[in-house]
Amino acid sequence: MTTTHNEVPSARRLGAAPPIDDLSSAERLSTDELRALQLERLQWTLHHAYANVPFYRRKFDDAGVHPDDCRELGDLEKFPFTTKQDLRDNYPFGMFAVAQEQVRRVHASSGTTGKPTVVGYTESDLDVWATVVARSIFAAGGRPGHKVHISYGYGLFTGGLGAHYGAEKLGMTVVPASGGMTARQAQIINDFRPEIIMVTPSYMLTLLDEFERQGIDPRSTSLKVGIFGAEPWTEQMRREIEERADIDAVDIYGLSEVMGPGVAQEAVETKDGLHIWEDHFYPEVVDPIDDLPLPDGTTGELLFTSLTKEALPIIRYRTRDLTALRPGTARPAFRRMDKVTGRSDDMIILRGVNVFPTQIEEIVLGTADLSPHFQLKLTRQDRMDQLTVLVEALPETTSARREKAPVEIAEKVKDGVGVSVGVEIVEPGSLERSVGKLRRVIDQRPRD
Repeated sequence: MTTTHNEVPSARRLGAAPPIDDLSSAERLSTDELRALQLERLQWTLHHAYANVPFYRRKFDDAGVHPDDCRELGDLEKFPFTTKQDLRDNYPFGMFAVAQEQVRRVHASSGTTGKPTVVGYTESDLDVWATVVARSIFAAGGRPGHKVHISYGYGLFTGGLGAHYGAEKLGMTVVPASGGMTARQAQIINDFRPEIIMVTPSYMLTLLDEFERQGIDPRSTSLKVGIFGAEPWTEQMRREIEERADIDAVDIYGLSEVMGPGVAQEAVETKDGLHIWEDHFYPEVVDPIDDLPLPDGTTGELLFTSLTKEALPIIRYRTRDLTALRPGTARPAFRRMDKVTGRSDDMIILRGVNVFPTQIEEIVLGTADLSPHFQLKLTRQDRMDQLTVLVEALPETTSARREKAPVEIAEKVKDGVGVSVGVEIVEPGSLERSVGKLRRVIDQRPRD
């Protein structure tokens, strides 16, 4: 039996009711039990999307597949991908699978490169979201009664509200600071004494700078754990933050099209990659060039299929994030994904060499007497693309060091990445700061 686009799907009719679990029950499932649950929920999701979203019905029909063709998890490979452009083409609500009156909240991307991608949530979706975020914060070391300072942006961006409701579900006290007003945030952290902070790693560096500007030793604050997400960051940045703030820095992963923050989380006791909450999100990795599936342990582009989302089911969504899947450790039931080291759509092809911002970040953070704040400027000269690395000096950086550092960085980039770049050391505080996702690459090349 199918339902129309405007009907609320019946989990009983469609045969795979997605009950909301508590924070830890799914972690006790055996591998066979988890795979059986995933298959049941995957079959429900495929039927739900096919019955209620005209886009998916056309997409499946054009590919010659039907939800009934999914008899085992491996059959998901038969189904077509979903891309960010698909969501933009169906702006604003064309991807929704429930009637409007069943939608309790909408979020959207910034839309800086086109129409925003709009996502919706039913009451059940919001409960699931709060559950996986609470599970994530618990894995990071947060506990009921802790205070959490949330510096992710509130509003249409999923970061702030996603973290907020998950922390409340866990039983924490939330300080909804949002982004901006950095001086005030530093004061609030110093006065309110939260144990946990949730923020982008780049903005955490800005907060650390502000503490020092105010004469406060960042290591003296009450913070014990930082939960950082929304942008790629490296092990070098983890060490920089942990050493300057005397905290444990752990990674959280999510994206609005799949749910928001809380899709995967790094455990504080191991810090060895992010455990994916596979009872709600099914991961795959494919070769970003030929789209063929890759085995666990091989780096490629991450895909996600939602397993319990009602308002906006998503099938084989191309995240553009590059990672590999590995067996679980701290949460053995769930596979881990490596820390995201870059995005296939953020890759710079410079004179035939693939360059990722995180490769430059590692080199900048490993260079003495410079700040961790940098940007990459792309220009074109005599038909040749040029890349210039702009790095802020520290206030105490000497003139001699400012002269030597560009040569040192350029040599390391040439040796480690394989391209020649220009390097400029700029004044402290002169580069753009971000309260959300950092804009690493400034592309000033003329549009052909």
